[in-house]
Amino acid sequence: MIVVGIIVAIVLILLIWFVGTYNSLVSRKKRVENAWSQIDVQLKRRHDLIPNLVNAVKGYMKYEKETLEAVINARAKAVSGGSIDDRIKAEGELSGALSRLLAVFERYPELKSNEQVKQLMEELTSTENRITYARQFYNDTVMKYNASIEMFPTNVVAKMFNFKPFPFFEATAAEKETPKVDLTF
Repeated sequence: MIVVGIIVAIVLILLIWFVGTYNSLVSRKKRVENAWSQIDVQLKRRHDLIPNLVNAVKGYMKYEKETLEAVINARAKAVSGGSIDDRIKAEGELSGALSRLLAVFERYPELKSNEQVKQLMEELTSTENRITYARQFYNDTVMKYNASIEMFPTNVVAKMFNFKPFPFFEATAAEKETPKVDLTF
């Protein structure tokens, strides 16, 4: 009778641990998805600002057609969707194209003094700061989630229910590149 009681207690403890571990993994996965949706909101804001900014500067930047086209193409690629991995890469390209555009602004003093462009630049800078904060939060959340699905013994439950790791938001080569400012006219 005592042996049966011990076996039932062990099974009950294992069942409680199993359910707790599964629920913990689901909770962490939902936090990662929430963190991604926070980035998505800021990226949408940036995507909405870019056409207005490009239209505002087109008249001033007649000789920078290539830079403007790079921004427009990178935005179109970023908006097209896809997996989180694809979107992270596309957003990296867009960030690189935007940094080159911002560097080109230095050549046009009248452009920098235009009120509409100033306002759009302030909104874009504010949005970029929000995206940076959201990326940090996302990466922190992904790190905790990915660690939990790899560490023993939770990795056993993670493998049973096919929990997959999420990708990190990393700076691309284009983002790491220092924009070149050419002030010659």
